[in-house]
Amino acid sequence: MSFSPLIENMVESLRCLPGVGRKTAQRMALHLLEREREAGMALAEALQAALEGVGHCRQCRNFSEQELCPICADAKRDGTTVCVVESPADVVAVEQSGSYRGLYFVLMGHLSPIDGIGPEDIGLDLLQERVRSGSIDELILATNPTVEGEATAFYLQDLVRDEDVRISRIAHGVPLGGELEYVDGSTLAHALSGRRAVDQG
Repeated sequence: MSFSPLIENMVESLRCLPGVGRKTAQRMALHLLEREREAGMALAEALQAALEGVGHCRQCRNFSEQELCPICADAKRDGTTVCVVESPADVVAVEQSGSYRGLYFVLMGHLSPIDGIGPEDIGLDLLQERVRSGSIDELILATNPTVEGEATAFYLQDLVRDEDVRISRIAHGVPLGGELEYVDGSTLAHALSGRRAVDQG
């Protein structure tokens, strides 16, 4: 069965969401049209407002509606410690652990040469500048324990090897192949407290 152009466009647009295939997108579109038109309009307005109004923090690259995100703007946070994560979802996960009071740097991805994602695409030049400013004592590498996450962590180690900064890597508690977004708070707290220094020799 073929849909009208407007419905077909709606279905195809919903497919941009992670894990949403054609059938799921079709079910969502028909549900909104059949039963939730008001909610659908509210969703459309919220999407437009967020896409137009949410940018990136100039310091950590996390999503923010202001020049500085609330974490970077918080004078009570420890500005000498920076935790490097792959995504805003990882920031949420670490914050929910309640065990970290430093700042962040959000890569918005990881190194992936096969996908054409290099150091400049994930802001490593900005991170290097921040380290060279001398305001950071410790850099915690909290990239995901995946092949790409490990490769990114190794590249970061090499990038700041000659700088006057202590480098640590989150340790046990986070399963190999897992992603921070799906790890529970107590496990993350354990991993952060048990982080180990990285050999800079």
